[in-house]
Amino acid sequence: MNEARQQLVIAEQKAKELFDAVEQRGLIIAGKPESTLSAEVVALAKDAFGIDTYWHKKIVRAGMNTLQPFTGEPADRIIGEDDIVFLDFGPIYNGWEADLGRTYVLGNDPLKLKMKKDVEDAWQEANQWYWAQSELTGAAYFNYVDALAKRHGYQFGNAIAGHIVGHYPHEQPDDPNDLCLDIHPDNHSSILLSDKNGNKRHWILEIHFTDKDNLIGGFFEQLLQQ
Repeated sequence: MNEARQQLVIAEQKAKELFDAVEQRGLIIAGKPESTLSAEVVALAKDAFGIDTYWHKKIVRAGMNTLQPFTGEPADRIIGEDDIVFLDFGPIYNGWEADLGRTYVLGNDPLKLKMKKDVEDAWQEANQWYWAQSELTGAAYFNYVDALAKRHGYQFGNAIAGHIVGHYPHEQPDDPNDLCLDIHPDNHSSILLSDKNGNKRHWILEIHFTDKDNLIGGFFEQLLQQ
């Protein structure tokens, strides 16, 4: 494992420990606004893990707000009884970027529990598929994930299915309109190429499924892993 990947794995592990602590402390409860839960996660990250910076906006979404893509700005929602909730945070740990997304279900609604399981299972399947490829564009990977959503009976809920991470701030394209560092349907560049300095790129895979008939979505995101 090269040094960059080792540092990214450490950063991600801290993010996973943070999310575990959110669950263990019972912070995800009905009657709480999304914004309050987000603030509690941020406070916990600083107090328990020394994390106080994030490289992208902090997302807590519940109920029908889970249908919204990353770029969405839905109104603050109160978490309901038997609700579905997802978190998407990009904490920086020791100068390295993590990007973690997880789905939680309050109660025993079978549709919501199935959504949670399906996004996790789909992430594992898409992760394994990635490592079996010798050639792969961002568009081809996005199309694979989009087809995976349909196979599970959902729609894919975001404009991209992943992106690179690295030492903060991670590599940016020379042209800001270039999609080469995103798993995007219009990225026809190889995502297996090294960066401009000859270093391996490290990719986040994000699975966002939506069920518009039942007004729920699910999200699972982390570093691709062999």
